[in-house]
Amino acid sequence: MHSTTTLLIELGGIILTLGLIGRFAGRVGLSPIPLYLLAGLAFGQGGLLPLSASGDFIAVGAEIGVILLLLLLGLEYSASELVTSLRTQYPSGAVDFVLNALPGAGAALLLGWGPVGAVALAGVTWISSSGVVAKVLTDLGRLGNRETPVILGVLVIEDLSMAVYLPLLTALLAGLGLAGGSITLVIALGAVFVVLYLAIRHGRILSRAVSSDNPEMLLLVVLGLTLLVAGVAQQLQVSAAVGAFLVGIALSGEVAEGARRLLAPLRDLFAAVFFVFFGLSTDPAAIPPVLAPALLLALATALTKIATGWYAARRAGVGPRGRLRAGGALVARGEFSIVIAGLAVATEPRIGPLATAYVLILVILGPLTARFTEPAVRHVQYRLRLRHGPQPPGRAERESAPEELASPPRGG
Repeated sequence: MHSTTTLLIELGGIILTLGLIGRFAGRVGLSPIPLYLLAGLAFGQGGLLPLSASGDFIAVGAEIGVILLLLLLGLEYSASELVTSLRTQYPSGAVDFVLNALPGAGAALLLGWGPVGAVALAGVTWISSSGVVAKVLTDLGRLGNRETPVILGVLVIEDLSMAVYLPLLTALLAGLGLAGGSITLVIALGAVFVVLYLAIRHGRILSRAVSSDNPEMLLLVVLGLTLLVAGVAQQLQVSAAVGAFLVGIALSGEVAEGARRLLAPLRDLFAAVFFVFFGLSTDPAAIPPVLAPALLLALATALTKIATGWYAARRAGVGPRGRLRAGGALVARGEFSIVIAGLAVATEPRIGPLATAYVLILVILGPLTARFTEPAVRHVQYRLRLRHGPQPPGRAERESAPEELASPPRGG
């Protein structure tokens, strides 16, 4: 069969399968990410139906998927919002990093992966899935809860941290060493500072230069600018994803809203291709041996995320029940854990199977902890009261009363 014909058949089959998977996931209330990963495992080498002609195309599509993920993420925030979150939430961001990155780094060192593997796995366990968390909060009807701004603040700090972490990881993976990594980090920090300054001071001028009443022209200009900046950033070892993120931050107002609306379907398509590509690059036979460490790491970092949410919500004056809901909502890992693992897999192949199993576990466990962490703790406390008899109300119970009056738990 002609190679072009085979390519079209394979791509058509993959995209159709992704569409059916997405519809199924939506109907059962599950994130499609784990199903996309499983589809990639099925289509990859050692899977049920290995692909032969479309590998190169999918690899390029996966790169575009990462760029669009970060572009749309940048478009979600204005520069002033990022600066405000950084000023108010940085203690919570520091606790989040310590509690959730260190377990990944420690696990990598115990597995004998070395310093670079430790930095990569630290990122995998550190970053929550903004997409999954936002969807869960919407589904549970918690967008108006007192703890929700705290959750979003932690996610914003994590997303902004990617502008520092990804260039550093890219430099280490490229073997540039401490000196080269420091130069790359300085370039990245300088770029972030310049973009934030320009966006705050001259954001309207930048957006006006890109703006167009014609949706086609707006799409072409924003997409072309993003790919150009991403390519230049990649050439400077800063990471194409960070370049795309900075373009998103620089745009604001109606331009950002219009670009978001036009690019969201492209983002969804190429992001799905990216998850499939990551699954394609992972040998299914390599996953069973890492299931035990992946499960232990998932359980440990689920608890550390709950502790992170508790701390962050407590700083904001939220009562104990809201703190538990905040922690449970942050457990899910997803797209950025896979992005980080995808960058590292060429240097440390063993991170691929572990990251796949880890994300599969937590992207399924995350919605469950968001829904049931607070009711489960409340049930345990009730059973303990029955066993030991009535006790005078403690400090935690006294703190929770005003919060529950002001903002009762919704949606579970």
